[in-house]
Amino acid sequence: MSDFNPEGRRLHDTVDSMIRNSWIANERRVRQRFSTNAPVIVTIGDCEIPAFTRDLSNRGVYFYVNSAEGFSIGQKLDLLVTLPPEITLSTLCQIRCQGRLLRMEDASSDLTGIAAEIFQCSILDDTETGN
Repeated sequence: MSDFNPEGRRLHDTVDSMIRNSWIANERRVRQRFSTNAPVIVTIGDCEIPAFTRDLSNRGVYFYVNSAEGFSIGQKLDLLVTLPPEITLSTLCQIRCQGRLLRMEDASSDLTGIAAEIFQCSILDDTETGN
């Protein structure tokens, strides 16, 4: 895994640049967030759970899953997020993140919203994504 994108900037610099260009404001937060519906694979142990984001920043993510079964507050999570070209301003990009589940809430009758803190992120290169 690489912490650098093709232009040689660190992932956090790239995300910070995206924040300045496309994020929605929320006065209570230090960092602004991307409002995006990106596919996510959440890995807990040997289980891979499909999900999709509501918003994403370099320090956190809010995503939806069909069931909260297997999730618990404080739990460590591995996330594989596929960012679309309209977010990266380049090509499709996958990032792998490690984080911790902060809260869960019923989003609708069939979806659970999950907020997670991100500890570490890295951009996957083509050899790791199979592209």
